[in-house]
Amino acid sequence: MKLRILISTALLTLTSSLHAETIGSVDTVFKFIGPDHKIIAEAFDDPRVKGVACYISRAKTGGIAGAFGLAEDKAEASVDCRQVGPISFTGKLPKQEEVFSERASILFKKIRVVRMVDTKRNALVYLIYSDRVIEGSPQNSITAVAVPNGQTIPLK
Repeated sequence: MKLRILISTALLTLTSSLHAETIGSVDTVFKFIGPDHKIIAEAFDDPRVKGVACYISRAKTGGIAGAFGLAEDKAEASVDCRQVGPISFTGKLPKQEEVFSERASILFKKIRVVRMVDTKRNALVYLIYSDRVIEGSPQNSITAVAVPNGQTIPLK
């Protein structure tokens, strides 16, 4: 147990600040040495749209490599964003903007969430995908949050 705490502390200092709050996880594969493979559920608030929260689920690789932050996580991920309060904007939004990013391998792979503005339908569209320096993955998930009628989305 002490080894896990020490490893977790070391990993937190090596990585950039956390972008999402872990809600929970489920184990998918038992690993005799190191943490199990799992699916984690996380939440984050859209940094420029108050009242919108996004929930993501993604695979987290365990084992010895996973314990030391050296494993490459699978590209499968899902996103669902919801209105959780009155929607307000902190300023004008670009037509498309990355709102979340977290590494999925030690160097080259990231999970990203991009917000797109659908002006015709007055909605915010969120797309999650994985990219890699050489080759990304076409696996993705999408969700949308309708902005209330009469409230326009301020665009840059």
